[in-house]
Amino acid sequence: MFIESMGGMACAAAGLMAYAVRSRSSTLLGPSVWRGRSDRASIALTFDDGPSEATPELLGLLQSHGARATFFQCGMNVRRLPDVVRQVAAAGHEIGNHSDTHTRLYFRSRHSIYDELARAQGSIVEAAGVAPTLFRAPYGARWFGLRAAQRKLGLLGVMWTAIGRDWKLPAPAVVARLAAAARNGAIFCLHDSRATAGTCIEAVRRLIPSLLEKGYHFETVSEILCPKN
Repeated sequence: MFIESMGGMACAAAGLMAYAVRSRSSTLLGPSVWRGRSDRASIALTFDDGPSEATPELLGLLQSHGARATFFQCGMNVRRLPDVVRQVAAAGHEIGNHSDTHTRLYFRSRHSIYDELARAQGSIVEAAGVAPTLFRAPYGARWFGLRAAQRKLGLLGVMWTAIGRDWKLPAPAVVARLAAAARNGAIFCLHDSRATAGTCIEAVRRLIPSLLEKGYHFETVSEILCPKN
């Protein structure tokens, strides 16, 4: 009986840990959101991992539809392509913090986690002249110490309503996944990287007109959380 009880407690603890680290709705390891307000027909497109050499093409596509988006950028890529970061900011899009080196944060020390966020924050400020207020954990995995780092840097965690899996699926399947999850306040996650550029851009090319026809419009994460009007 004692062994069974201990086994049950271990399973419960493991389940709680998995929820804290990976669940889109978890706030146990730091303040976080995964959707915006439901009273407006707005959707937030978000792009992780950039900037990349494909970012300008993506910016042109968004501009052609009057769509605003949020780019969660890695410090190492910001330092590599600072001019592209400035293009993103100049186009009116939101820039978020996606860590410095895109390392998995779990099992990292509190100091290491803070350093990952702080270095990215500093690089984005230097390149774009704006300090991010939003953060997305690499791979969507949070860890102990993240809450303190977010608080110190003034960052709100952002997960997603749906993820396109554009690193694995072809563009039509990505579109189908996101279109099925379209609803007021949805936050969609795609990837702005050299590896996913073709799929991501083609998916966005197909997705935006389809959702515009259904009455949705595209805003930044901050805008769908706290609209100006």
